[in-house]
Amino acid sequence: MATTMQLLGWRAVTRQFLVRTNSQSLCRRNAQRIQWQSTETQKANDSQSSEQTGSQAAGEGVSASEKKLLEENKKLQTQIGEVTDKYKRALAETENVRTRYKRQLDDSKLYSIQGFCKDLLEVSDVLDIATKSVPDEELKGGNKHLKSLYQGLQMTGTQLQTVFKKHNLHRIDPPGEKFDPNLHEALFEVPAAEGKNPGEVAVVTKVGYRLHNRTLRPALVGVVKTS
Repeated sequence: MATTMQLLGWRAVTRQFLVRTNSQSLCRRNAQRIQWQSTETQKANDSQSSEQTGSQAAGEGVSASEKKLLEENKKLQTQIGEVTDKYKRALAETENVRTRYKRQLDDSKLYSIQGFCKDLLEVSDVLDIATKSVPDEELKGGNKHLKSLYQGLQMTGTQLQTVFKKHNLHRIDPPGEKFDPNLHEALFEVPAAEGKNPGEVAVVTKVGYRLHNRTLRPALVGVVKTS
């Protein structure tokens, strides 16, 4: 009887020991599993953080690169604008030089005979003086030689004026015209008289000439006095 009770007691003790041991083992495994899960979760979080940090760094790198490209593009655009402006200025200056040279060339063609014309004007003045110096009474007389000489002087003067017109050298003989400082040179003033307007050319003491549109020699005139 006593031995049976002892066996039952040992079995109960052994059962409790085994239950306690199994419980401790289960708790230890649960603790290890929780620790492992925590470790894995931390690793995953660390990995995600690393990836995010890398992505942010990459984003910052792209932004810096784009910013650098934009700055370089801005510099290039500025340089292009400066070069374009210089090119346009050079082109305009070249065109101005070409236009000025062409105008000078045209003027040289038109007025290349200017010096020669001035010399011929003295000849024309002498012919005018010689023609006007012959009295009308002598021409009406019987002096045929004087009359022939006078007619020869007139024909020479007429032919000379024809040559002048052929080369665009025109006579300025402005009695009764409005005084023009570009064509006339006033030597004196004439008192106002009937039929004469103030500022009008009253007397021509020496005719003038213009070559094309340029006054070669202004006419020397007397102008009606203005009130």
